[in-house]
Amino acid sequence: MRGLQGKVAIVAGGGSGIGATTAARLAKEGAAVVVGDLVADNAKHVAAGITDAGGEAIGVQFDIASEDGVDQLVSTAVSTFGGVDFAHVNAADLSPDTIGRDSDAESVPLEVFDRTIEVNLRGHLLTTRRVIPELLSRGGGAIVYTSSAAAFVGEDTRPSYAITKAGLGALVRHVASKWGREGIRGNAVAPGLILTEAVLANPDPQLREYALNVGRSNRLGRPDDIAGAVAFLFSEDGEWINGQVISVDGGSTLR
Repeated sequence: MRGLQGKVAIVAGGGSGIGATTAARLAKEGAAVVVGDLVADNAKHVAAGITDAGGEAIGVQFDIASEDGVDQLVSTAVSTFGGVDFAHVNAADLSPDTIGRDSDAESVPLEVFDRTIEVNLRGHLLTTRRVIPELLSRGGGAIVYTSSAAAFVGEDTRPSYAITKAGLGALVRHVASKWGREGIRGNAVAPGLILTEAVLANPDPQLREYALNVGRSNRLGRPDDIAGAVAFLFSEDGEWINGQVISVDGGSTLR
């Protein structure tokens, strides 16, 4: 895709799944990639895979819920590669103790709700406010957040997760409205069920059947589907797209 060669991209939450595949795709398109993840070994493993394939990358341990952690991630990108052009903000707390207890509005433990807000919204705001000055110093750039079909479909469970993913839509529109005329684009991708390593390791036939039944596709999603959408939104081919949440879900949501 046009416009990625020689650029610098941060993938916040790039140690596995969608983030790891996106980091590899961006590197394949010619970008230097800073892979950030809560688990240091995962970030370094993804970065090593990129460098082994001839790309440029560095793995960084960081916690998106920590202001210092976010600052370290962005500062590493600047000190290692000279700046930041793109940021894919992909982090979420999908641990059994958090999303596994995200039951319903009546019974969800408040610590689960607070933790989901801390990572999925506050952490995304922290990353945004730290990245914006770097993008402005380069004359513009782009941020792509990972939202979810859960923001639209109205599930009877996971209210905390859905609320935060819906909130990213407001953040996207704010970024586009505030800085769009200074060359910054803010968008989000909203995946449906994606066959990541975690999903493949814990198959749920009922969940897969449901996802196929509500979609308008003959297959479920792959990490490559999301990585391609993110790369497009970062590229010059997508430079007239701003302030949008784009569903990449096989037609599960129609808007």
